[in-house]
Amino acid sequence: MNAKKTWALAACLMLGTASMLFAQTNRKALDEDQQPSLTHLMNVVHDLSSSTYSGRLAGTEGFNDAAVYVIEELEKYGVQPYHGDWYQLFELECNQIETATLRTYVNANDTRVPYILGRDFVCAGMTGRGYSDAPVVFCGYGIDDASYNEYAHVDAQGKIAIILSGVPNFLPSNVTQHYRTMRQKARAAQRHGCCAMVVVNMANSCSATEVQGNVWSGDLPHMASFPMLQTTRACGEQLFGGERMSLQEAIDSIGNSHKPQSFHFRKHFELEVNTTYHPSELTGNVVGIYPGTDLRNEYIVVGAKLDHVGMQGKTCLFPGADDNASGVAVLMETARMLQNADVQPRRSVVFVLFSGGEQQRLGSQIFVSGFRPLKRVEAFVNAECLGTGDSVAVLGNTYFPSLWEVARNMDSAFCAGTMAVGTKTQAAGDAAAFSMVGIPSLVFTNYNGNRRAHVPSDIAENIDRQYLLKATKLFYETVYELTFGDYQGRSSRSKNVRFE
Repeated sequence: MNAKKTWALAACLMLGTASMLFAQTNRKALDEDQQPSLTHLMNVVHDLSSSTYSGRLAGTEGFNDAAVYVIEELEKYGVQPYHGDWYQLFELECNQIETATLRTYVNANDTRVPYILGRDFVCAGMTGRGYSDAPVVFCGYGIDDASYNEYAHVDAQGKIAIILSGVPNFLPSNVTQHYRTMRQKARAAQRHGCCAMVVVNMANSCSATEVQGNVWSGDLPHMASFPMLQTTRACGEQLFGGERMSLQEAIDSIGNSHKPQSFHFRKHFELEVNTTYHPSELTGNVVGIYPGTDLRNEYIVVGAKLDHVGMQGKTCLFPGADDNASGVAVLMETARMLQNADVQPRRSVVFVLFSGGEQQRLGSQIFVSGFRPLKRVEAFVNAECLGTGDSVAVLGNTYFPSLWEVARNMDSAFCAGTMAVGTKTQAAGDAAAFSMVGIPSLVFTNYNGNRRAHVPSDIAENIDRQYLLKATKLFYETVYELTFGDYQGRSSRSKNVRFE
């Protein structure tokens, strides 16, 4: 049964023992025709980051089509559906943003100044829908706490709140932890009578002039009729133009005084957002297996996040070439190279493309909670954002030094110093669910890369091709080494841990 038909039917702890390295004794470097193929890698990156898949938002047709694409690629390399089914299905929130407008004016008869979706602003991933034409009030970071209340000395009733993203560094964490997500800030604004919220993006992770998209907006419930927009910093500076304080003056005043500096704007904002929201939309991880030989009932799980942050309107596309089409490409190339290896793996390799990664890594949690038997999984290796960087950071040596040493030895033997060596690290992200139940885990990601996180310029043309090639070789060599059975990092105790 083809992958599209499957979607249609579906819809009606820790430390391991030291490993003996097979590579240093019996294995030679790959022959020339078994090296990673830059053409294959970039084809996957180009395809997945194209408009064909509309930013791969989990729960949408674009993601489903991307899942079909990766299945068809895996099938070429001898990967089979795990237990006869490619999909591990589950439900999640999905919000498709159809249109959004933002205009400003001072006097009712003024010409409205328009701002452009995808250039000046985007919507929060889980924004509500609605229309507002109202006065504006600046409320700092949007904090509503007895010890620090930025709504206390302004009248926010019936107004649009403009606030800063993030939280101030001078407040204790027991206060700021309640205002780190868009929904948390929006609920505070709504409690004080606001009808919508505009957030100025203060993050250092992207350019001040480029919009940044996100899916996760905080915990439920959904605020169905409360629009939430996020502007670039450059757009925020324009919005503050002609007001009591400029944007920078407002930031500095809060930082210097450690007191709220809220004030009413002269301007009015007119905004409208239209969305289609589904509280429980079907999605799924793609799970396949490349069978091993005599140790086929022991597994190495190889993962990569497939979903991204989607598309807003008809023109604001978040391609996700580095995040994480690059990681998916590395996984695909690993499958191709395993098929071409002279000596076939003894252990089976389970390939999993996660959905829901942009929603608190939901897909990896679902996988671990549903995959049986977990006690036969000897290691998890994840590919995350491997399209740019100075070197490859292999995270996980804090709890799994024996597994990390496998990667270190592969780097020394075959990859000429591709791997960054630094301080102790934890295997975070999708690996967290695996390490939680004692499965030794590594995350292969960039060191000093991923400079275009969740922005429209994360396109295939900005991938560092030689870096991607080197990262793929290190990743493959590590996975290949793990398939031979010398590494046995699971303790008896960890094999009895159950996922809750």
